[in-house]
Amino acid sequence: MLELVLDRDDTVVTRVTTEVLLRRKDSAGLATVASALAVADLNHGDWIHTAVVDVFSVFSHDRDDAIRLCEELLQDADERVARGARQLYELLAGIDPVLRPA
Repeated sequence: MLELVLDRDDTVVTRVTTEVLLRRKDSAGLATVASALAVADLNHGDWIHTAVVDVFSVFSHDRDDAIRLCEELLQDADERVARGARQLYELLAGIDPVLRPA
């Protein structure tokens, strides 16, 4: 999956794969995205960022759950995952979701 997120030939593949992984809303998907984000060039990083915003800008509970999972990934033994989780955490913290609980 990491190769698809960082596809050299087509950034649409990067965006779509990232969205699919994020929509899983689990630590495995977030860890893969975090790992990719840690080593992504600027172009791929922009597409990953776009996917993060698209997935987590609607429901606050989805964004909040992802932030909690990123906090766990910050302690991951794989340095690349931990570094990417830090970047992903910062992206998520900067999102102001449209829908919040009443």
